[in-house]
Amino acid sequence: MKEWNDDKELVSLIKGELYTAVVGDIMDKMGYTHQFLPPHIRPLRDDMFVAGRAMTVLEADVYDNQGTSGTNPVLKRSFGLMLEALDDLKEGEIYICSGSSPSYALWGELMSARAMQCKAAGAVVNGYSRDTKGILALNFPCFSYGPYAQDQAPRGKVIDYRVPIEIEGVLVNNGDMLVGDIDGVCVVPRQIEEEVFTRALEKARGERIVLKKIQEGMKARDAFDKFGIM
Repeated sequence: MKEWNDDKELVSLIKGELYTAVVGDIMDKMGYTHQFLPPHIRPLRDDMFVAGRAMTVLEADVYDNQGTSGTNPVLKRSFGLMLEALDDLKEGEIYICSGSSPSYALWGELMSARAMQCKAAGAVVNGYSRDTKGILALNFPCFSYGPYAQDQAPRGKVIDYRVPIEIEGVLVNNGDMLVGDIDGVCVVPRQIEEEVFTRALEKARGERIVLKKIQEGMKARDAFDKFGIM
């Protein structure tokens, strides 16, 4: 039976009891075996944890930053639609961006400050982040390839947001639930989230029982045979 009534209660349960490994295990058992973002997308600080709805952002490389050629008016604007996407963040959402080459920073300190004003939960980018000391001082959860100061301004623009994006074969739809910690970031499709989190809570609670039994001296084989968890 579902233990939450809304997203706030669900995120509270995730932060209180879950972690990416157990969420991923459940999706594996359900046949969703490719839901983790690539392992080089990591938290800026090991203790950062993020859970919330995806606000998807599509970025593209540009080679004419002045917008003097082409017909797309978006490409004639500084950052494209990035500022609009940032301002559209809702409480509890995670800015997740992909589509460009990973050769410049897609997130920074001022973006973090604005996201915090919007009460966003964090940022996950398929590329680098910068202003690392500032982001850490704000204590804003940021997952990226790591620190790299090269800016997106002359190199990339946001061309759309709240659209499906793909990160190395993992599809992310706007509104999917994301969970990220030191072990990675996993994407839980909205259509299966109730079953995933219900079963993940059950497994996490079972794992705590198994841990206690192993610490008391139970053998691994006996623990698995009795509890079906390892």
